[in-house]
Amino acid sequence: MCSICKSSEVIFDLENQQKELENIEKIMASGDFWQKNRDEISRLSQQRVSIRSNIDSWHRFFREIEDARLLAQMAMEEEDESSLKEVETDVHRIEKEIKGLEFQLLLGDPDDKRNAIVAINAGAGGTEAQDWVEMLLRMYLRWCESKSFATRVIDHQPGDEAGVKNVTFTVTGPYAYGFLKSEHGIHRMVRISPFDSTGRRHTSFASVSVLPEVDIDIKIEVEEKDIRIDTFRASGPGGQHVNKTSSAIRITHLPTNIVVQCQNEKSQHRNKDMAMKVLKARLYELEKGKLEEKKQQMHDNQKEIAWGSQIRSYVFNPYRLVKDHRTNVEVGNLDRVMDGDLDMFMDAYLRK
Repeated sequence: MCSICKSSEVIFDLENQQKELENIEKIMASGDFWQKNRDEISRLSQQRVSIRSNIDSWHRFFREIEDARLLAQMAMEEEDESSLKEVETDVHRIEKEIKGLEFQLLLGDPDDKRNAIVAINAGAGGTEAQDWVEMLLRMYLRWCESKSFATRVIDHQPGDEAGVKNVTFTVTGPYAYGFLKSEHGIHRMVRISPFDSTGRRHTSFASVSVLPEVDIDIKIEVEEKDIRIDTFRASGPGGQHVNKTSSAIRITHLPTNIVVQCQNEKSQHRNKDMAMKVLKARLYELEKGKLEEKKQQMHDNQKEIAWGSQIRSYVFNPYRLVKDHRTNVEVGNLDRVMDGDLDMFMDAYLRK
């Protein structure tokens, strides 16, 4: 078996995936499945298709690997060089396909498919830190270019003497957020500063914040089965008709237990319309609050932009090395990293 297949087994547990598929199919076979919430039906159906597709692909990989192993064994016994080259080509193709499937499994969070919003801010280090922000910006733009991702700078504040104080840009492309979320954190640079006339070595910091790009408009749909509507007789001022008929409306949204009511209009129909508007407004605020809370949690994970909180160090002097402190991945080719070759760091982070 090729080495990448062995490492991939950690990510794709075939036995557990088969059990999960069996559980989903059991739920879908139950008599009341199609009476469930539409979102739940859609989620389980998509999950079933995805898991089954992955399992089928994995079985195909194992069959092709076994065929390649047998062919290689026969070719070696018969000293058939052309067949060995054919096997080598097949193995490289299988490894490439497995690598693609592996990344799909690693990027399994619903937000991973989204575009990304990246903000880089200078920390401790003055002009040196602002120059560091500009260097990081170039690094990420080069990485995006290598992936054919589109970028657009939406905010840019130049530094006082050189570099950039802060910059925000969007990254548009498949799984942009899934890849770039590994870059969220503090980045530390060590070098002899070109802005120091005495030639001293400086340590500078910059924060990289990565958020998924979400839809601006939050769609609020209220299903009939999720609400309970009660009618009652209005109280207080409002005239003879309002007070003597059951025109007032109270709507209870069962999933959230939000209760709204309206009794100021003369007709039950108008009171219901107004109550539904209020309910949708409150649900909108609830969903908006969830989005803001999620963003805040991500920002809370961002530590102080200073010594001891970095996720990665880039050392230009006295030696040249880039080290990710979360995964212990080290790269000696600093220029390659600064030119946007970040895949080894992203891959290690996602696997971890």
